[in-house]
Amino acid sequence: MDAERGTDRPAVAGLPAGTGGVGGGRETPAPDAVSGTVTRSADANGGIGGSGRDGALILVADDVPANVELLFDQLHTLGYRTISALDGPSALAAAARHQPDLCILDVSMPAGDLGCDDRSTGFEVCRRIKRDPRTARIPVVFVTALNDASDRVKAIEAGGDDFLTKPHNRLVLGARVRSLLKLKGATDALEESVRKLRELEKVRDDLLKMIVHDLKTPLTSVLATLELLLDGDFGTLSGTQHQVIADAEAKAEDLLRLIEDLLEIAKLEETALPLTLAPIAPIALLTEVVYEWAVRFQQAGATATIDGADDAPIFQADKGLLKRVLGNLIQNALTHSPHAVTLRLAVRAEPMGVLFTVADDGPGIPSEYQELIFRKFEQVRTPNAPPVRSSGLGLAFCRLVVERHGGRIWVKSTEGEGSAFHFLLPAQPRTAEYPAISP
Repeated sequence: MDAERGTDRPAVAGLPAGTGGVGGGRETPAPDAVSGTVTRSADANGGIGGSGRDGALILVADDVPANVELLFDQLHTLGYRTISALDGPSALAAAARHQPDLCILDVSMPAGDLGCDDRSTGFEVCRRIKRDPRTARIPVVFVTALNDASDRVKAIEAGGDDFLTKPHNRLVLGARVRSLLKLKGATDALEESVRKLRELEKVRDDLLKMIVHDLKTPLTSVLATLELLLDGDFGTLSGTQHQVIADAEAKAEDLLRLIEDLLEIAKLEETALPLTLAPIAPIALLTEVVYEWAVRFQQAGATATIDGADDAPIFQADKGLLKRVLGNLIQNALTHSPHAVTLRLAVRAEPMGVLFTVADDGPGIPSEYQELIFRKFEQVRTPNAPPVRSSGLGLAFCRLVVERHGGRIWVKSTEGEGSAFHFLLPAQPRTAEYPAISP
């Protein structure tokens, strides 16, 4: 309702209050049968109005036709197309229907059925534009006669991207519009890239799951045959034959474990892997894990110690999955160190739950890789580490299991000084009552 000073233009013909329109030429507006807005005829280039098809589309919402006409002229001079709305409901309808590249809103307009005061209609329109997924990324500029600091605060709280007071400067308006359109263009391009990457990742994962499922059945048959051969069911084997077939069986079992890891990771990513929960005593769990790895420690010349705090509480978790997490962290320490490694397995109580640590004195992990290593198929090559054949799934599996319990996992490491993997689990796995632990 705040008319702009400094203009003696007459009201645009055919633009009654409460309607919207499409700007461009100077012909008499005609009613649009679809939305009830008033639409001007397209210009000679066939655009909605203004400078043809290629200019950005800008919605101007103001209940004073003279203000709309002035903004149209300024925006057309800059090469933009325009559509208009003269009240809150028609502004929302135009934003949803035309998906403009930018909205210019007056604050004081007829509210219609929006349930707000006419003096704050623009703020409510902005809030609804930002809440609607279809229009949430559209920049909003307030151009209004209101100039109080509280009005600027309301504009920011409503989600507005900029705020200009009337009478506005044409050059400033043009600069703000260009800046916001560039930002929106960059954001849209980034969102499109992310969308395409997610689609490609889904195709890859679907293909991988299909291949893995198809591989498991014949591989199981191969293992069964090799086991029959080793048992002598097809005749006595020489020493060399037995060794070769035993090696083949071991490699086939490694492949089967890899396939099962891939299937379990897929289930964890889809939160389809159920947790078999049971009460777990932390120190007893670490003791059991170290005992099970004793032979492997002896083979690698490694030593392992347990550092358990007396206040570490009993907690609920899937023991089988948790032992595999600890096993993967131990395996990483053993295989990625060029020398016999010293391991420390620790546990202590934390306000958010139970904190486990698996620390080693190996070569360490460069800082730039400390986030990447928890992604699927990511591997780190360091100059001092021995070459290792790895699927790159072990730490991804650890992350997914810990997150499935509602916890988080991270690493602290300095090159040449070893690494310490920490994972924090809640006393009760994540449910509606026990949300995930935040970093």
